[in-house]
Amino acid sequence: MSFTELPKYWKTVGLGEIVRKKSIRALPTEFPDSKFIGMDCIEPNSLRPSFLYEFKDFKSSGNYFEANQVLYGRMRPYLNKVYKAEFEGVCSGEFIVLECLPNFIPDLLKYILHSRDFVRFVNRKTSGDRPRISYDEIIDYPILLPPLAEQQRIVAKLEALFSELDAGLASLNTAAQQLKTYRQAVLKWAFEGKLTNDHVTEGALPAGWKWVKLGELMESVRNGYSKKPDDKGSFPILRISSVRPFKIDLSDLRFLESPLDEINSVAENDLLFTRYNGSRDFVGVCARVPALKETIYYPDKLIRCRPAIKAAAHATYLQYAANIGLSRQFVLSRIKTTAGQTGISGEEIKSIPIPLCSLEEQHRIVQEIESRLSVCDKLEETLAAARKQAEALRQSILKQAFAGKLVAPILNPDGNPA
Repeated sequence: MSFTELPKYWKTVGLGEIVRKKSIRALPTEFPDSKFIGMDCIEPNSLRPSFLYEFKDFKSSGNYFEANQVLYGRMRPYLNKVYKAEFEGVCSGEFIVLECLPNFIPDLLKYILHSRDFVRFVNRKTSGDRPRISYDEIIDYPILLPPLAEQQRIVAKLEALFSELDAGLASLNTAAQQLKTYRQAVLKWAFEGKLTNDHVTEGALPAGWKWVKLGELMESVRNGYSKKPDDKGSFPILRISSVRPFKIDLSDLRFLESPLDEINSVAENDLLFTRYNGSRDFVGVCARVPALKETIYYPDKLIRCRPAIKAAAHATYLQYAANIGLSRQFVLSRIKTTAGQTGISGEEIKSIPIPLCSLEEQHRIVQEIESRLSVCDKLEETLAAARKQAEALRQSILKQAFAGKLVAPILNPDGNPA
């Protein structure tokens, strides 16, 4: 609906005509018992905090807010962090605190700021790695303002519809968590021998299996190229971020001006381990190198392990084994932080314990894992599509609401509906 086709008794206003910015600075010593909302407390698009801080635990000041005021996250506004306060407290200075004038209800403001149209509006006004929007930049956002009685009916309808959507999303999230648990269970069973053996004693390897050190299975273990890429050339070199458990992102590259010796390149079925990372979760994780269409080098912050046995199933088996169970626990126990860098040495990588079975059984285990996980992948794709459909439906509902099409229009200025 264009603004020239307003429903009866609606009017076009700028956001700044119906809200006011509240800027009351608060110190922890002044409000020690207050709850504090940081930017990290609100998940993108969630419209509510998932947890709260105690303001007394902070040293710096924040913005005081009251119940029924609306907090709008001004940093990285594309994250869509909006919350209509249900209590008084203090929030990060990265929130703009908005108070509605008497002809405008806070719940409707919350949904307007949450709408895709508003997100697009602010995104057009921001740029950079850490974009921020100011109050003065949003006050000219045009709004179709219904009469007060109609605002209340629109909000009631939105909340009824969204509660149904939220219930559906909760079911999708539960299913996603169950899939995650099943994935972990499949990998755990695989290296306890339970996927390929009928009788396994809990806590013991099946007959014919043994523990070996990863280094015993390698032809070589070597760090990569130690100089910083110049990004001026066309010879690709992996980033450390390209390696994650079970996967190498071959598009996550930098470039060198001249080629290196073959010894600094990777080949299909090599295992790449992360040597350093900012997060312990990604130190010492590994992935198998897939088939390559060109020569790709690897940096010093990755460790290349080249298996002595040239078999894809063997390398894939080792990739899975090294990332889970006792093998992963060993890596976590050996991680050290030195000079601000969290990492692990090549010698420790060589010492990772691996539960080893015959090549034939390794092949069967890889088939069992990938067959079961491929089913998980398809189900996760279905869940992701359902979430996307739910968000599209949410935005469609909001669009109808702000165009006067969600509830019956009023017949007179007193607010009596048709």
